[in-house]
Amino acid sequence: MPSPIVLCIDDQPHLLELRRTNLESVGYSVKTASEVTTAIKMLDETPVAVVLLEYKSEGMDAEAVAFRVKQRFPELPIVLLSAYSDVPERILWLVDDYVMKGEPLERLAQVIDGVMRSAQKLAS
Repeated sequence: MPSPIVLCIDDQPHLLELRRTNLESVGYSVKTASEVTTAIKMLDETPVAVVLLEYKSEGMDAEAVAFRVKQRFPELPIVLLSAYSDVPERILWLVDDYVMKGEPLERLAQVIDGVMRSAQKLAS
């Protein structure tokens, strides 16, 4: 069985590569996008299991990105990743879970697995 695909969206290429390396080390396949249009194109072309979305990115409004993804792919889980503890509640309504940067990789993997399981149950 192929590994679940995680699409990481962030404007910083070095952080995308770090996330790719970390997530691949625990068994995920990873696609990355540093622009919204690239991310949406990937979602149209690739069966992604979960989106990992950076909250603060230059030139990207995470709330708008989450809204756009949920509008086009309502069943697709989104995990918000942020260094900020004061994320507005309105964006938390758009995402399936939230992880603080700096938390252990195991915590991120647990959250990703949890939102994927929930999405699979809803699809059944």
